[in-house]
Amino acid sequence: MKATFISADAAARLVKNGDTVCTVGMTLISAAESILKAIEARFLAENTPRNLTLVHAAGQSDRQRGNQHFAHPGLVTRIIGSHWGLAPRWMAMINNDEVEAWCLPQGQMVHLYSAMAAGLPGRLSQVGLGTFVDPRIEGGRMNRRTREQPNRVEHHTFRGEEFLFYPAIPLDVVIVRGTHADEDGNLTTDEEAMKLEVLPAVLAAKRYGATVLAQVKYRVARGSLHPKSVTVPGTLIDAIVVCDEPETDHRQTSGWAFDPSLCGDIRLPVSESAPLPLSLRKLIGRIACRYLTPGCVINLGTGIPNDVIGAVIHEEGVGDAVTITVESGIYGGLQAGGTDFGIGRNLTAMISHQDQMLYYNGAGVDITFMGAGEMDPNGHVNATRLGASCPGAGGFIDITQNARHVVFCSSFTAKGLEVACENGELRIVQEGEVCKFVNAVDQISYNGELARQKGQTMHYVTERAVFELRPEGPVLVEIAPGIDLERDVLAQMAFRPLIASDLTVMDSALFEEAPCGLAAALARHASSDQQGNDK
Repeated sequence: MKATFISADAAARLVKNGDTVCTVGMTLISAAESILKAIEARFLAENTPRNLTLVHAAGQSDRQRGNQHFAHPGLVTRIIGSHWGLAPRWMAMINNDEVEAWCLPQGQMVHLYSAMAAGLPGRLSQVGLGTFVDPRIEGGRMNRRTREQPNRVEHHTFRGEEFLFYPAIPLDVVIVRGTHADEDGNLTTDEEAMKLEVLPAVLAAKRYGATVLAQVKYRVARGSLHPKSVTVPGTLIDAIVVCDEPETDHRQTSGWAFDPSLCGDIRLPVSESAPLPLSLRKLIGRIACRYLTPGCVINLGTGIPNDVIGAVIHEEGVGDAVTITVESGIYGGLQAGGTDFGIGRNLTAMISHQDQMLYYNGAGVDITFMGAGEMDPNGHVNATRLGASCPGAGGFIDITQNARHVVFCSSFTAKGLEVACENGELRIVQEGEVCKFVNAVDQISYNGELARQKGQTMHYVTERAVFELRPEGPVLVEIAPGIDLERDVLAQMAFRPLIASDLTVMDSALFEEAPCGLAAALARHASSDQQGNDK
């Protein structure tokens, strides 16, 4: 069957008032900019389509593009997604109650597509229990307008265990992106920097008779694509748009129009790069890296973990001792950061977003390093709604709930904090205005009580103090050299924490520009493990 190739404007006219539209991507990776911009342009010119429901798993913006094109009151009435940290217009609309906003765990959304494709009524999972997604708490609602709506997530007991049920979301339009499309419509994703959940979303669309729109970079001849390279068979795609301006509208990532190393087509020589300066963020990352163990599989969340910890691991020469993964599905290599979160060069493997979340939800990683915004005396952590900022969960809940060891990375205070490392000690130059150790978190992203019940290891790492989650609650176990316990730690908290009887002072090497000895520490750990095995 010959494929239907149409213009972006024609594709936009296939979206009707009231449709539920699902887009696939992460940050700007795989954003079908030509189609998204055409839908926005039609709305601004003709005031249609209106009252859409926008469904998306990962965050899909680089602060300017991606699904930000849909961030107009009236164009979208309801958004069901996981993350808006790189979408300021969406966060503003959510905070201003201009849209009904639901935040669901990223992994549960990609798994929900498969359940929908299989004809199931939804997905049953324990991910989200005890967090703001639980209908007994907030049910995933992100603003006042949404609180007026009935529950979208349900709580059930099945075979004596508690679960959350994520109901299916009937779809009308699914928008995906690929690299090539042949004359039969067969689609590849060869030049994409992530595999994502393209096929599950398309199969979910077919279950509901939805329209599948695809944007590609190249139109090629029938029979020219290797069948193993085809991500979506042409029979599942309704219309294809060939991008006219790939430099702007079909960028591989926000930062690169195209780099073959990011999709694994080439491997670049490893060059010696200058170490990161010893900033506040790097210091937090260094302190957190002490929890690495030989051979561990780790996950890096967005923010400090992804931007700093990978760099510290490579600077200290221990890249071969651990396996780095990111929720997008990448393994090893050198990770990009910021608006290019989720991609990397010289990867050892790249699996689909959906398969990566299966791993995180099931086996769970050895250690996850995650950003955080607040912690309270229960060990609850908030990383999803912070004042006027409502970034949402992304993969945070999926990953932290099932990892063996959770290491939160956060500055001790926020807004204006300045520190200096001098002679192996930490000095607070200017204290932050915002307290991050509060009596009650604004939103429960991580449930400390449930973590304690199941015996999960958790540390909350800051530049000046480290807390460990113990059966009795979060306990202060370490402080930085040069820090005054009462003035710099306890006086900056809204609650008085439990303090370990053996409270220690961190190694001064962490506060020097030179390598901090991570390689030697891992070697000692490996030797100790070997001696234990030999006994």
